[in-house]
Formats: sequence, structure tokens, C-alpha cells
Amino acid sequence: MAARAYWQGQIRLALVSIPVEIYSASKSGAKIRFNQIHEPSGKRVKYEKTVPGVGPVDRDEIIKGYEVSKGEYVLLEDEEIEAVKIESRKTLELVQFVEACEIDPLYFEKPYYVAPKDDLAEEAFVVLREALRKSKKVALGQLSVRGSEKLVAIKPCGKGLLLETLRYADEVRNGQAFFDDIDEAKPKKELLDLATTLIEEKSAPFDASEFEDRYVDALKKLIDKKAKSKSKKAIIEDVDEPERGGGNVIDLMAALKKSVGEKKASGGKSGSKRKKSA
Repeated sequence: MAARAYWQGQIRLALVSIPVEIYSASKSGAKIRFNQIHEPSGKRVKYEKTVPGVGPVDRDEIIKGYEVSKGEYVLLEDEEIEAVKIESRKTLELVQFVEACEIDPLYFEKPYYVAPKDDLAEEAFVVLREALRKSKKVALGQLSVRGSEKLVAIKPCGKGLLLETLRYADEVRNGQAFFDDIDEAKPKKELLDLATTLIEEKSAPFDASEFEDRYVDALKKLIDKKAKSKSKKAIIEDVDEPERGGGNVIDLMAALKKSVGEKKASGGKSGSKRKKSA
């Protein structure tokens, strides 16, 4: 089954318009999804749309409303919302170019692939891609999709382009407020050298396939075990808690030296396949 385009329109650079299609670059993993069950009957809990003093209502009786004051709403039909004219619904205009390092990772949200819509668009598409690659710049613009206008960044990605949606400034918290109580003192050189050595020994090229979701795997095993069990008794497995020790320099020094020593003793080889936690 062919992937459905997330957005179709045109990228515009000055007077040049390039018809494109945008596709999601991510997909849902093997997540465990739970339903809410009424325990006495074993049946699934369902939800009804209700109105106080009225009771259950049909979906076709529901419209959108914006609360302007307590209990007072401006009612809007779907057609009215759809009729709001925003140029970015069909055109993604590239309005600025920046160095990739200028965009803090905090702002990145979700990746998408951008491809030319047809053969006629391919030449201009390739020119834009190579111009971005040569200048080592990232293009910024905005596009409207599914009820909101997204700030986006575009950069080369193989033979195509990668578009990443960005958070707006008012959607990102200032992290310094959480760091105010951290001591500004520099660490001792020996501690820093040991930690740096450990980082260097554990450094390797990034490969996402090296990591798996351990939490999902554990849940699948629990579900399989519970399904085979005829009892409703809870299956509780002990999980090792991390050791709680002092946080003083002597403990830290010993722990770092031991970590570096263990790495050297093992010949610098990594252990079993790394897995990510959920």
C-alpha cells in the first residue's frame, strides 16, 4: 500500500515554485496498547458524548466552540474553519536560511520526507537541494496542515529533502530556571579525565538498529505469561533497584576508576546488543 502524503503543495523560493509531496518519516513502533476494562464483568469500557441536563447526544449534533468567557462560546461550523484563507495551506515559502547549528535541538519536533510531485518538478527540486547542500544552510518556512500552521526547517537528505517541524518560541520552556541550584564549580581534573576516558571508550558511530524497546519486550512476555495462566492473580516480578550510595568525591573517583578498568579488562568490546528503554 502506497504511503499517503501528509501534505501536498508547492515550495516557493522567490519566483520559483516547486510542486512537492511531504510524507511522514517516522512510524509507530511495536507499542503495547491497553483498553480500559470493567473488572467485575470483564467487558470493555465505552464512552458516550453527554451534555449536562441533556444526556447522551449524537455526534452530528456536536460542533466546535471557543470559550470567550465562563460558559459563553463562539460556535464555529467546520466549513467556516476550513474557509479561513492562509497562503501556507498550499504554499511553503522559504523565507530565511540559517546554519543548522543555530537551531537548538529543543525546537525540533517531527521529521518528514519531501519529494518532487512529478517529473516536471524534479529539475527545480534538485537545484534547491544542491544549493542548500553547497551553502550548508537550512531553509525556514511555514505550512498550514490539519488545523495549525507549522514552523518548518528543510535540509538535504540523500536524493531528497528532509523537513522537520519546529516548536514555536512560546512552546519551549527556558531550561535555566531548572538549573539555578546547580553549583558552578568546575570538577577536579582527575575526575574529568576519567569521565572523558570512559566516554571515549564507549564512543561508536550511531546505529538506531542497535537499540530495542526493552519495556515493550518485557510487557509482551508478561502478557503471554498471564494469557497462559488460568489464574487472575497478579504476576509481580522483582526489578533490581539501582544501588544507593553516597555522592561524595571518593565514591565517584572509585566508581570511575573501576568503570575504566573494567572496560580495559574486557578488551574494549561492548557487551550484548544495546536496547533502549521506553
